[in-house]
Formats: sequence, structure tokens, C-alpha cells
Amino acid sequence: MTITLGHFLSLGAMLFALSVIGIFLNRKNLIVLLMAIELMLLAVNMNFVAFSHYLGDMHGQIFVFFILTVAAAESAIGLALLVLLFRNKSNINVDELNSLKG
Repeated sequence: MTITLGHFLSLGAMLFALSVIGIFLNRKNLIVLLMAIELMLLAVNMNFVAFSHYLGDMHGQIFVFFILTVAAAESAIGLALLVLLFRNKSNINVDELNSLKG
């Protein structure tokens, strides 16, 4: 049995759906929300790599490196903000963090 493009795309769709479900079901914990966003980006990256491999073009794989760079920067900034919020408020529940309202 060979692994086709459809297998990779279905796995990417399942990961993407799992991350969307994680975002909608858990709106209280910011760490889980960040993890769900990262899972969403990785699902899209897997689709880019699968299409790049099956089309024989390297542009998709190069684009994945740019997405991973942005995701790493987003994670670092997000976790730094979480640490600051935890130091000031002693929790990271989204419902109790109303100080960010303008």
C-alpha cells in the first residue's frame, strides 16, 4: 500500500479540524488556545509539504520555513505575555482577564 496525496490531505484536515474544535471548546485557558493555533499552522504546513512533494516543486517547502519562523516568534511573544499576565494577575483564565479591554 502506498501513501498518496489524499492520505496526507486527510490527515492535515483532521489536524486542522481538531485544532478548530480545541479553539471553540476551550476558550478559558490561553496556553491551550496557543497550542491549538500552533496545531492549525502545522496542519497547513503538512499540506504545503505534501503538495510540494507530489508536484515536484520546492516552493511549498520553502514557504513552510517562513511559516515556522512566524509561528516560533508568535509562540515566544505569546508565552512572554502569558508570563507577565500570570505575574500580575496570578491566573491565565480568559474570563478573568478583563484588563485588556480598551
